Amino acid sequence: MADAGHAGHADRVFATLSDTAAVAQSAVAASWSRSALRYGLDPNQAGPPRQLDRPEFERARDRLRPLIDLSRVSLDRLFQAVGEAGCCVLLTDQEGVPLERRGMPGDDLDFRNRGLWTGMVWSEACEGTNGVGTCLAEARPVTICRDQHFLTRNIGLSCTVAPIWDPRGRLIATLDVSTCRADVTPPILRLIASATIEAARRIEARCFQAAFPKARILVVPDGAHGAGGLLAVDRQDLVIGASRAARLAHGLTDARLAEPFPAEDLLLGDEAAPAEDLGAAERGVVQRALARARGNVSAAARTLGVSRATMHRKLARFGLDRGHA
Repeated sequence: MADAGHAGHADRVFATLSDTAAVAQSAVAASWSRSALRYGLDPNQAGPPRQLDRPEFERARDRLRPLIDLSRVSLDRLFQAVGEAGCCVLLTDQEGVPLERRGMPGDDLDFRNRGLWTGMVWSEACEGTNGVGTCLAEARPVTICRDQHFLTRNIGLSCTVAPIWDPRGRLIATLDVSTCRADVTPPILRLIASATIEAARRIEARCFQAAFPKARILVVPDGAHGAGGLLAVDRQDLVIGASRAARLAHGLTDARLAEPFPAEDLLLGDEAAPAEDLGAAERGVVQRALARARGNVSAAARTLGVSRATMHRKLARFGLDRGHA
């Protein structure tokens, strides 16, 4: 880009920052304000993004190695969808450092020259307004397109980024799809944003399942504050974990989750039974034993540690099909 274009971008940034109303009304302008006033950045500052040295980078990878391992399938699938359109895919940590990358070999040199590479630091404090850094700063999906970037040297990029939340609802990573193409259109960016958010949710779901390997994972209904998210439920049907979406949708906190509670209370709300029914609970135990034994009463009785005669009495009392002996 010509020097005049560089100067023009900086002039636009400074003019926007002098307009209090613009900063208050625009998310991009608010990020520009943070970049200039909080972090002391200059739109025209030169030089590539800061790069971690090898030991720093390896430590960053070690901290998120389980997430990296669980995300590979989703990263590959997302890249298959966007790679031929001139995009690269980055998985970053909570400091804005790409730890994993997918890109077409023919595009690598251009992306590397622009700093879209593993080990580079894309926090808002270092790079000003950009997809990764602003997503982390605002804890929401963002798209920063070309001259919405704060630094002039980044205005050739369009970046769509989604946050990734850990099983306890903490922001620990981002998923970024970036392109250097000048012809990318708003509808294409919206499609990329949708694919990026969906991939981030798949990664979160895999991490959530891995965090509760012995629990049943339930998809809960949407709540007033958005998608319902995931619950982890133990063998007693007590809630022992909730994804960030579930926490937001149903007002769940660490304190609430510290003491497991019946999933029924959350899923049924006011319709939940006001008191426990021991008969219903016992009936459920008998039904599950019979189902596992595929209707074999003798096998179900052995599973429950009761005699066949006792099992038949329970089946009669609960009105259950006796299956076969």
